[in-house]
Amino acid sequence: MVLLPKNHTSTMLSISKRQEPSVVARALAKALLLILGVTGCAQHRHYCAGRCPTELQAAPVYNAQTVDLSRFAGPPVSNERVGCGDVLEVSLAAGLGAEAISRFPIRVGDDGMAFLPEIGSLPLAGLELPGAEQTIAAACVHRGLYRQPQVTVTMRRQRVNRITVVGAVKAPGIHELPREASYLMAAIVAAGGLDEDAGTNVEIRRPAAPSRLASDGPPFSGESAVQFAGHARDIPQQRVDLVCLDLANSVLDGTTSNYVDDGTVVRVERRHPAPVQVVGLVRKPGQYDFPVNHELRVFGAIAMAGGLSHKLANSVFVIRNRPDGEDTAVIEVDLRAAKRNAQENLRLAPGDIVSVEQTPLTVMIDVITRIPFGIGATMPIF
Repeated sequence: MVLLPKNHTSTMLSISKRQEPSVVARALAKALLLILGVTGCAQHRHYCAGRCPTELQAAPVYNAQTVDLSRFAGPPVSNERVGCGDVLEVSLAAGLGAEAISRFPIRVGDDGMAFLPEIGSLPLAGLELPGAEQTIAAACVHRGLYRQPQVTVTMRRQRVNRITVVGAVKAPGIHELPREASYLMAAIVAAGGLDEDAGTNVEIRRPAAPSRLASDGPPFSGESAVQFAGHARDIPQQRVDLVCLDLANSVLDGTTSNYVDDGTVVRVERRHPAPVQVVGLVRKPGQYDFPVNHELRVFGAIAMAGGLSHKLANSVFVIRNRPDGEDTAVIEVDLRAAKRNAQENLRLAPGDIVSVEQTPLTVMIDVITRIPFGIGATMPIF
């Protein structure tokens, strides 16, 4: 309410002569054009948040730090299980004297067989060390070498897989894993775990099995994946098997058994999302880093920009690159509707432009607040 002096008999307000009518006229014309230009969400490449087509929806963001990597650990394996390529030491005693004890190393072949002098080849792969001792002792008795032999088998050197882990891990490099426990989680743990900017996408490059290579080509010899890649030009017949894995989706659908062979290269995605720009009716318009491990929605972007600069601002345009890369699409968000319905609070994608738009109401309010009433006075709106 405007209080007039008592000596004024008329309640009519006179617009100051100092005011330029052209300024007000231009502001009113702008508001009128804005009203006439509003055509809803039916324009070409213009969509509403609640009816945004699937191809334009931003993909959900999963925090790799919260993924249960234990699901990728593989079955539990005993450290005493004999595997192919392991080197064992056998101690065989036929009597009580020390001179009657013989010690010798043996290697378990890729076929699981180990050759022992005077005893022959025995299948030892897959046995625990006590089981290997019993197998050797039984063979000695069966061949009539000893009546009651005392056999001790110890693990001298366990065969390992050399796995190269690169990308968003804390200790990238080549890591050795026991062959029986060479699974994806063990490789990531050996590399120090996931880094803070790690994504959920993992690329696994396994060396092709020898049976898949050309018959006249040399088989994969177990050298590191880096060396293998370096010699790829010299050995064109060797190939690798590529597997792309999403840790989050794999946990959900149960496909978590991922053995990594010797020479495998594991690359963990490192996220570098493009920043989001917030412009228009916000207090701090500008460019802001897109969060790495959690999603960002319209209200969150406005909050990063200091909040709305106009209390009545309600319309937001999200300008997003189309998947085909040829053009951009505009997705309109109604802030009042977004407060009532979380689905209207649009999930943003890296590189989006969030523009808090002028509306007919905000333009009219701006016009009215700039109109001076009386001499040197303005009409209070709020």
